Amino acid sequence: MEHPLKRPGSTPAVGVGLLLIAGLLCGSGGCQKEEASEQKAAPPEVVVVSVGQRDVPIYQEWVGTLAGEVNATISAQASGYLIRREYTEGSPVKKDQVLFQIDRGPFEAALEIARAQLAVADAQKGKTVLDVKRYTPLAEKDAVSKQELDDAIQADKVADGQIAMANAKVQEAQLNLGFTTIRSPVDGVAGISKAQVGDLIGPNTGQLTTVLQINPMRAYFTISQQLVAQLQQRLLAENKSLRRGDEGPELQLTLANGYVYPIKGKARFGDNQVDVRTGSVQIIGEFPNPDGFLVPGMFARIRALMRTDKDALVVPQRAVAQVQGRYLVAIVGADKKVTVRPVSAGERVGDDWVIRGDVK
Repeated sequence: MEHPLKRPGSTPAVGVGLLLIAGLLCGSGGCQKEEASEQKAAPPEVVVVSVGQRDVPIYQEWVGTLAGEVNATISAQASGYLIRREYTEGSPVKKDQVLFQIDRGPFEAALEIARAQLAVADAQKGKTVLDVKRYTPLAEKDAVSKQELDDAIQADKVADGQIAMANAKVQEAQLNLGFTTIRSPVDGVAGISKAQVGDLIGPNTGQLTTVLQINPMRAYFTISQQLVAQLQQRLLAENKSLRRGDEGPELQLTLANGYVYPIKGKARFGDNQVDVRTGSVQIIGEFPNPDGFLVPGMFARIRALMRTDKDALVVPQRAVAQVQGRYLVAIVGADKKVTVRPVSAGERVGDDWVIRGDVK
């Protein structure tokens, strides 16, 4: 005969029932007895549910922060007055797009001087070549001294060095001129400008702005070294490794306001060492961010499916009592008698709890 308080529609999976009653185990914990009253208290009502068995997905969740894959700091490499800002702050920019323009005038003049010095060196080289050609046959006939020929040859070599130096000066001037146009090194989103038009800027000025590459977006979070070992074993069984760039478990991202980001991510790789202070390893996840919805610096919860427990015993959490560090459940046997048994409590899944132990 079915127990009259059994939950309707429950299907026994193990053939036993669990009592759901607050304080059922108080007797074993030494609860105070209430003073006897003239009117006898009614017996407490209890609910009996069957122990369910099902495949239970086990998730892990961590708190992490979001950051761009590339965070490029834009600085000046040439000194001069800033005459233009060529981008809109907070807007997307493309690689090699002009961000700032420094006054080119002084650098163009320096380039012309360097080119003029190169022309002088070329002219000097022409003279030394002619001297060597003229003195060589004359020296063979003793029309000029050997010393004069040697001086002409050495002057020609000096002219070669002067040309090389002048060429280097031209290249340096060209580089400095190029540095007056400051470009974005990557595709991304440009930040707020730290310099204004008219400012004198240079290599010591510091950061002018930043360009963040936000697609894909990275999520940084830490996991225990024990979990790292479990993850490595799982990937090894699949002939994968985060160190080889293989993708790890699929990740789900939940923002601070509870919004679940609809695009799943992947665990890409972990740091190369364990933090000895915390015994944890930093993991880098990666999420596609085509619309720029995710913003660097956001806090988020990262959730990953770690494994699936097959045919796990699942009971409501309120059916498990914790007494002096032990987990206990009240079992209703076939004879309608109740026995209290210790169990091992595993992961919590919603309002249920995975337990391990003899509940038959």
